[in-house]
Amino acid sequence: MQAAELLVECLEREGVEHVFGLPGEETEDLLFALRDSTVDFVPCRHEQGAAFMANVHGRLTGEAGVCLSTLGPGATNLMTGVADANLDKAPVVALSAQGGLERLHKESHQALDIVGMFEPITKWNTRISDPEIVHESVRKAFKLAEHEKPGATHLELPEDVAAEETDAAPLSTGSVRRPDPDVQSVERVLDLLDGAEHPLVIAGNGAVRTRAARELRSFVAEADVPVVSTYMGKGAVSDADPHSLMTLDSGDDAEASAAIESADLVLTVGYDIAEHDPAGWNPSAETTIVHVDSEPAEVYEHYNPDIEVVADPGATLRALTSACSDIDAAYDDAWYADLRDDIASDVSERGSGDDDVTVRAALPSLRDALADDDVLVSDVGNHKMAIAQNYPTYEPNTCIISNGLASMGIAVPGALAADLAVDESVVAVTGDGGFLMNAAELETANRLGCGFTVVLFVDDDYGLISEKQEADRGEHFGTELDNPEFGAFCESFGVEHYRPEGWDAIDEAFADATGSDDLSVVEVRLDGAVATGSRTVGALPARGATRLGCGRGAPPPDP
Repeated sequence: MQAAELLVECLEREGVEHVFGLPGEETEDLLFALRDSTVDFVPCRHEQGAAFMANVHGRLTGEAGVCLSTLGPGATNLMTGVADANLDKAPVVALSAQGGLERLHKESHQALDIVGMFEPITKWNTRISDPEIVHESVRKAFKLAEHEKPGATHLELPEDVAAEETDAAPLSTGSVRRPDPDVQSVERVLDLLDGAEHPLVIAGNGAVRTRAARELRSFVAEADVPVVSTYMGKGAVSDADPHSLMTLDSGDDAEASAAIESADLVLTVGYDIAEHDPAGWNPSAETTIVHVDSEPAEVYEHYNPDIEVVADPGATLRALTSACSDIDAAYDDAWYADLRDDIASDVSERGSGDDDVTVRAALPSLRDALADDDVLVSDVGNHKMAIAQNYPTYEPNTCIISNGLASMGIAVPGALAADLAVDESVVAVTGDGGFLMNAAELETANRLGCGFTVVLFVDDDYGLISEKQEADRGEHFGTELDNPEFGAFCESFGVEHYRPEGWDAIDEAFADATGSDDLSVVEVRLDGAVATGSRTVGALPARGATRLGCGRGAPPPDP
């Protein structure tokens, strides 16, 4: 068979169901091999969107998502989504084409050092320079992408190599088991727990990623300790649990950070420094820390653990839970109970009547419209901060936030991938800045027959940057935007559009859109928006709800 056909057979052996990407001249052999396989090729509108789809697929399933680009600009477009996956510890295998080997030693059309470019943003990447190494290269790419800590890998396939013949066959996949903790480390942690008065857990991305949420919940209940989640650790412990202090925060209302400052022992589970700078919650660098993760801690002045238990996090938590009965500690919850009450009260405050329309005030209505196991995919911007700190999350992997690279534009393509990966309802929450970066993927979603809801918060501004500039300088610059008429925009894509005006209409629109199987956009205009161009957009239109029903276009053809 051709090397391209072998590569696709390897993808089948790895259990790949979708390859998200764009076609190119140099991927012709690979595309026709995909056509004749059990793997669905999903033509996307931009390589960045394709990489974001693979990223979110990897986070939700634990199995590497796959994205594909051609050479040159296709590969450079792919890089942001691949880098995002790598810093978010999402398993992704990126495939890119390349020109023939005979022209790579000299300057030639669209030829770039793609392997060199991908080197700093992947766990591993290589050029497949010989058809006889395809099977080994693909197996290694998936093994490293999925192994703790997961991330992105990349394979480059030159077009002449893709067409060459080979007798090689796919390798079996196998599995890698993470080690159990050593007894001495567990005993040392128990000694610290026994001597602590105010212990606290920080649940990070790794608690969700390694599927250790059940073990963490058992430990928190047995040890009777409070828990704070990072943005990407939301749902590891349900925010309905009285032990939950919600999410790491900052600023004037930083109840969770206040609890960490009061703690005399912090046990981190799957904590990732790329997601949250520990200087924010350990400014004195004097907190006693236990690090529970699959890899040793990064060397950092403000994160220098007293004990590191490097093992499978779930196995470590099981060992600690079973041994908790052997210690005499009985912790008084008085030191954090009031903080928990304040946090629960804050996140339940909802907009009504003539209250300003803000993201934070809208979140309780959106939360009410969704079931506990429905999936929310957040874009990056001001709304992300509100979601991270004020959107109660009850199950792991139901609030997807990019907080490693923190890339704008992830929500719409991410929601498409989520809709393909899970049976539950999916909502993308985005701002007008991030939305238009990859809004073209609505066509991809419609073509595939996807049904999810996009909640679009509109302020005609890069609001998070404006807010930071206002805090620093008392004014903002370079952040104002203009927008299309989103109703007409959605109509052109064959997508349902809602523009609720007033709190009752917002409640109704959220319930209607999320309860439907249709692809829809709910446009929520925020109060306090800035004036742009000749239009002043700060004031809301008259109350009532305007809905433009546009249908979903023709259904996809039968396979």
